[in-house]
Amino acid sequence: MNRIRKRDNSEDEETDVSKLNTNSLDQNLYLITNSKSKEPLSINIAMFEQPLLKLTLVDILEATNNFCKSNIVGDGGFGTVYKAKLPDGKIVAVKKLNKSKTQGQREFLAEMETIGKVKHQNLVPLLGYCSFGEEKLLVYEYMVNGSLDLWLRNRTGGLEILNWTKRFKIAIGSARGLAFLHHGFIPHIIHRDIKASNILLNEDFEPKVADFGLARLISACETHVSTDLAGTFGYIPPEYGQSWRSTTRGDVYSFGVILLELVTGKEPTGPEFKDIEGGNLVGWVLKKMKKGQVVDVLDPTVVNGASKQAMIKTVQIAAICLSENPASRPSMLHVFKFLKAIKNDFL
Repeated sequence: MNRIRKRDNSEDEETDVSKLNTNSLDQNLYLITNSKSKEPLSINIAMFEQPLLKLTLVDILEATNNFCKSNIVGDGGFGTVYKAKLPDGKIVAVKKLNKSKTQGQREFLAEMETIGKVKHQNLVPLLGYCSFGEEKLLVYEYMVNGSLDLWLRNRTGGLEILNWTKRFKIAIGSARGLAFLHHGFIPHIIHRDIKASNILLNEDFEPKVADFGLARLISACETHVSTDLAGTFGYIPPEYGQSWRSTTRGDVYSFGVILLELVTGKEPTGPEFKDIEGGNLVGWVLKKMKKGQVVDVLDPTVVNGASKQAMIKTVQIAAICLSENPASRPSMLHVFKFLKAIKNDFL
């Protein structure tokens, strides 16, 4: 496992996107996306100071009531997540990793100790872990409002509709967290599976990016990391079909899909796109943009006179994140700055 180090704070003297006015935002999006300027960190850094909890299997079994199915709060490609209660009363989330995804004992412990040092307000913190034989378990902070996917889908109808103010808060916060992974450390941390179900929400709807600890660190001299997990259908960038390489620009593409979900309220794929031009969310939105009909994609349940322009600008930012050519996509630091510009101008 490569050791990571913090990147120095500095200011971007060439372009401060957060200071762009509304009229100049569109043309500057293209110019900055294609610039070769350095990408310094402009995000608050906080390093993990407390040691990780080293729990026994007995501790985990007691906390999860022997992995009782009624305690399951999530199930994804890496494993199953259980709501658990530690002996001191603290409520946490325990992820039981799929055995096919786990590494050897030595590599696993080294990776956990490395990832445990990474902390940011928009990342779900790793609190501890347990390794017993082939069983590998991770303990995370519990997010009471679940995932963004849960709120946007609202399949049971039991949740309130997220208004644009909350959706934009989720957009800018998750962008900040992902930018921190990409730009806060050398080597960079690539997430590789950015999706709505990996954006978790605390009691104040502050977003926290989950599962970043399961990504691989790439060495300072490499530009990509090969992986057998290319992401989730609907979020996978087009270049993965040819190269099977995970990159920071692949994360940017996936984040662009999330921005479209927030603006439209629609899923990335599904039956509703069967007879719609474009075939999926990305294709549909880009077709509408080419026709000058971007207003048609805005979620009618949240768009109003106050939110309309901010939602349109967010679609424009999403569009450049979704560029077919990875080199034409902005960095996550620039995406974060673009969203800050929207906040300054409209919210």
